[in-house]
Amino acid sequence: MLPWKRLLRPLTALLLSAAAIALPATAAHADTATHSGWNDYSCKPSAAHPRPVVLVHGTLGNSVDNWLGLAPYLEARGYCVFSLDYGQLPGVPVFYGLGPIDQSAAQLASFVDQVRSATGAAKVDLVGHSQGGMMPRYYLKFLGGAAKVNALVGIAPDNHGATISGLTNLLPYFPGATDLVKATTPGLADQIPGSAFLTKLNAGGDTVPGVHYTVIATRYDEVATPWRSQYLSGSDVRNVLLQDLCPLDLSEHVLAGLSDRIVFHEVANSLDPAHAGTTTCASVLS
Repeated sequence: MLPWKRLLRPLTALLLSAAAIALPATAAHADTATHSGWNDYSCKPSAAHPRPVVLVHGTLGNSVDNWLGLAPYLEARGYCVFSLDYGQLPGVPVFYGLGPIDQSAAQLASFVDQVRSATGAAKVDLVGHSQGGMMPRYYLKFLGGAAKVNALVGIAPDNHGATISGLTNLLPYFPGATDLVKATTPGLADQIPGSAFLTKLNAGGDTVPGVHYTVIATRYDEVATPWRSQYLSGSDVRNVLLQDLCPLDLSEHVLAGLSDRIVFHEVANSLDPAHAGTTTCASVLS
């Protein structure tokens, strides 16, 4: 093995560990599928909220840690809420979303069918953070998801790739680095701008008919950069900049999905636009 390869492997592990530390730790991880308040398969959608909400975690996230804020928020407002784990790599517990994204989309397809069967709902709404806001688009476009999904809400989604503040632009300067990422963490490689996966996903348009799309981006995103690349184009798309709702909100990529109640308020608006209220800085108290 060449010396630079010996250095690159621990460096890659260090970067993944640092990203993992940024996620909230909890004693109850995604190895169990039932959590208090959500993933309750006895939940039946109400007339007010007739569609179950499926939460799709981001890279290095899981079905519990990513949703300790938003899942209870939606459940308290009368939604049937579910979350899944996807993109697991062999021997890598807790930190998911690292497998090939087309395979992760197939896992989402199976989970949506499971939720629809349990609840009796014809369609679900999807809310995803980071990769979880982008990956479902593959399900909608190529795996028949458009007939089963009413809305997709993406929180800081890397719809056109994630440069991680330009770091991925450095990969060509390290011979073999891109191949190493593809071999060890294909889910990360699929998110590099210009990847074969993203090229296929975005060819022919960002959206599919029949699905309502919302993108909630933050100006301070340091992962899905440049932040405007998160936006979608299409006839049924609402692109929202968090700082247009609250100029004082400093949430970056991670906090936007994990704990920002201004984001949560706008998610609720997107799920029930007929009863939407204005999202402002005061929404943090909602």
